[in-house]
Amino acid sequence: MGTRREFLGRTIGAAGVLGIGAGLASQALGRELASFDGSPGEVARNEDYWLLVQQAFSVDRASVNFNNGGVCPSPLVVQEAMKRMLEIANREPSSYALWSLLQPQMEGVRERMARQWGVDKEEIAFTRNASESLQICQMGLDLAPGDEVLTTTVDYPRMLNTFRQRERRDGIKLVEFKMPIPLEDDDEAVRLFESHITDRTRAILMCHMVNITGQILPVKKVCDMARKRGIPVIVDGAHAFAHVDFTLAELGCDYYGVSLHKWLFAPHGTGLLYVRRDRIKDTWPLMAATEAQSEDIRKFEEFGTRPMANSLAVAEALTFHQGIGPARKEARMRYLRDRWAKRLLANSSGRVRLHTSLDPRFSCGIGTVQVEGVDSGSLRDSLWEKRRILTTAIRHAEFEGIRVTPSVYSTLEEVDRFCEAVEDVISNGLPA
Repeated sequence: MGTRREFLGRTIGAAGVLGIGAGLASQALGRELASFDGSPGEVARNEDYWLLVQQAFSVDRASVNFNNGGVCPSPLVVQEAMKRMLEIANREPSSYALWSLLQPQMEGVRERMARQWGVDKEEIAFTRNASESLQICQMGLDLAPGDEVLTTTVDYPRMLNTFRQRERRDGIKLVEFKMPIPLEDDDEAVRLFESHITDRTRAILMCHMVNITGQILPVKKVCDMARKRGIPVIVDGAHAFAHVDFTLAELGCDYYGVSLHKWLFAPHGTGLLYVRRDRIKDTWPLMAATEAQSEDIRKFEEFGTRPMANSLAVAEALTFHQGIGPARKEARMRYLRDRWAKRLLANSSGRVRLHTSLDPRFSCGIGTVQVEGVDSGSLRDSLWEKRRILTTAIRHAEFEGIRVTPSVYSTLEEVDRFCEAVEDVISNGLPA
């Protein structure tokens, strides 16, 4: 008789090959993961537990994907769920399948997502990515010439460009300020936001987790401060959602946009938008909706025919996320980041600079590292071309480095392989 890992590997493998066992595989995985005891920190170091999770993915182990901050792969159970829905959409008359069979099922997904993150289902809309979610809010606010929007210099470039377009088109003003990198004081973060507010400030845009450094910002404290002044806060949660363990309810924000194809492992091209109930009516949708929909969260989903298979498979991604456990997932992500970051800091002869705090209050699985004297773009290229390790080069006006983002399917061997590659560059320079 084989081990339980061998059994689960066969079960998940059969699901992928036959296309009929995703439900069985998902249930088997959930039962196996639930059988492990220990605190999140203890489970984070239990390689038997994470081997089960790793086997749920179909990634090619010949290369190392440490750019999960860009887009994550979906586990097989999610891929199979999407395939089943796609088959229905193409087997039945398509208009009937999409709008009568599949679209109504989104209400169940909406309710489950709202329940998981502690908000009303009438505050949750489904989009295609974080950019679309956030642009709905950015373009949906009534702003007049001279009105100001406050943000930071490390917010996501597409979101900054969205407000810059409103500067050109509507005559508003985008106010950006710098923050220390890294920032290890929540009160200082709030003070910086508050100190840049003027009597013309009409909105704040901020990251929950900064995409280029992994910095976690005190969203609740900023939102509490801004609410006293009547200023709505748009939160870019692309990297925090399903990465760190929190609920939307506890943040107290007005708007929150995410890409579900990042840390929730949902199909590519799926996103989510949270709009606080009392903000829905006065926020214009990005694509036109009827006046009767003015207070309906679904007005933000009025963008025509959509691939329902992708959106419905979000439900399976949520089940997978719940099976791992949000707290265990967060602890594992931080454990992997600490493994490579602390090793490089210890073995670099002072040439490694980490642009990410190692304090668990201010970061999690994302880390950005710079090797002094080595161009970060060249390092990124070398890691991929010579070692087949994929990272992202960060070139910002205030710093540079490579962003390293393992995920729950990453192995310790892959983390160590990355460290060895960077240590070789530190000792011997970039290979020819």
